[in-house]
Amino acid sequence: MEKHVDEIVQWLRQQVNDAGVNGLMVGVSGGLDSSVVAHLIKRAFPENSLGVMMPLNSNPEDMEHGQKAIDSCGINSLTIDLSETHNVMYSEIKEQLKGKGDFEEENDQLAGANLRARLRMSTLYAIAANYNYLVVGTDNSAEWYTGYFTKYGDGGVDILPIVEFTKGEVREMASYLGVPDEIVNKKPSAGLWEGQTDEKEMGTTYDTIDAYLKGEEVPEKDKEIIEKMHKRTEHKRQPVNQFHRSSY
Repeated sequence: MEKHVDEIVQWLRQQVNDAGVNGLMVGVSGGLDSSVVAHLIKRAFPENSLGVMMPLNSNPEDMEHGQKAIDSCGINSLTIDLSETHNVMYSEIKEQLKGKGDFEEENDQLAGANLRARLRMSTLYAIAANYNYLVVGTDNSAEWYTGYFTKYGDGGVDILPIVEFTKGEVREMASYLGVPDEIVNKKPSAGLWEGQTDEKEMGTTYDTIDAYLKGEEVPEKDKEIIEKMHKRTEHKRQPVNQFHRSSY
């Protein structure tokens, strides 16, 4: 794990050098992956790294864990509360849709959750422009393969330092880096709505996805879920589809 961490830190420094920017920043949610990335970018740029907490009607425990992650690595930090911004914006969207008779109640929860993710990413890029930093993503290999991220939300970043590491490997990395145990051992959740957990929403576990990605045998039911998620979210892993005149 020491070798992996050293290689990632060197890669992060190279990305900053190649881009001609000043440093790195990450949104800190209080979860495992963002805590690990906060530690990594702090190692790469002790004076030019930033962790940003963005509460948005969030579980207070997640914000406590986010602060503990920040404190454990000593990274510079900001907190921007987006609760009112989201409430005003989404209320206006829903009001306009309802006025046209086009509001779909069954899509409400997911649409609101995705807007939260995109507001957070917009906030990160506004701050990044101020500091001339790159925005660092937190997706691991399980999330990337299954598309368990919001397009142009937490998936809209400049670089992805842990995308080739399974959830289990990221957990090992967290322990090596000194991420607090309560963060390492908590149930993964994107905090999209009350009671939401990643594994409940996906219908399978990270351990099972990790095993599948390593080529191990997994139950047929889980294999079907994983492959269906991968196929359905292929568009998230590709550049924007463009029309080419020579195609027609």
